[in-house]
Amino acid sequence: MDEWKFNRVQLKDQELIKEYFRKYPSRSCDRTFFGVMLWGRHYNLDFAFTGKAILFREKTESGYGFAWPAGPDEEIRELIPQMEKHCEEQGGEFHMYGLSETQFALVDSWYPGKYQIEYDRDAADYIYESEKLCTLSGKKLHGKRNHINKFKATYEDWAYEPLTKDNLEECFQMALKWRNENGCDEDEEKNCEMCVTLNSLRLFQELHLKGGILRVNGKIVAFTVGEPVSDDTVVVHIEKAFADVPGAYTMINQQFVEHECMGYRYVNREDDAGQEGLRKAKLSYKPAMLLEKGVLSKVQEVSE
Repeated sequence: MDEWKFNRVQLKDQELIKEYFRKYPSRSCDRTFFGVMLWGRHYNLDFAFTGKAILFREKTESGYGFAWPAGPDEEIRELIPQMEKHCEEQGGEFHMYGLSETQFALVDSWYPGKYQIEYDRDAADYIYESEKLCTLSGKKLHGKRNHINKFKATYEDWAYEPLTKDNLEECFQMALKWRNENGCDEDEEKNCEMCVTLNSLRLFQELHLKGGILRVNGKIVAFTVGEPVSDDTVVVHIEKAFADVPGAYTMINQQFVEHECMGYRYVNREDDAGQEGLRKAKLSYKPAMLLEKGVLSKVQEVSE
């Protein structure tokens, strides 16, 4: 543990971190280089390579928290007591965040009754079958098909394009306009998300991201940015559309999946952050599963 050297995630770390994410895959939206680099600034995240695993550490009000390490299970088993000791030495309480039910079950089998977990519904990832998001087939998605048909009838001169170096700058300018129209400067969370959005476009090629844009009358009205998170899952990180173009969100969602995701079984559209409107919208697409995530902590001993 003494040799752990924590550093902020930088572009030069991409090859190492992606290698370990590929070796030890997850469908969680947290397991992308995009997330640990771009969102890492917001969450005060740094990382350390132990030689066998990668640790991700987040600075919190109560000290430090750790994500599930990227590495083999036998190494993680040995690392947990070391991470706990590290937190105690820093004067804080030990916790691990973003753990799935499967991961907690492993911890509980290694250290029975020592740790507990509290799941956070607001942090659950919505995971959909790609084919259903593409075809929108069935009675439950009938309303979505109507939105698509209405969009096509209203805007006959619409077009989808993959996001490439040729239209990146135009997409960046559309994102700036979206920011100005949605009061991002007055809202800290919106402003943070917009910083991540703009940085994802600035580094789109360097981060090897996927993306798509939707045009109406030649102008970009919506765009999406995502990437594969595992062999069978693509995660959608960013999705923006102008509010004065009805159906644009539904259309870019469907078109991005049709053109960029059909080689994958699932699409992870991330969490709803506890926002009621966003939760309603994500549930309306009928997810195949919710990937619940929780915070692990030590079971407090009760003194007699």
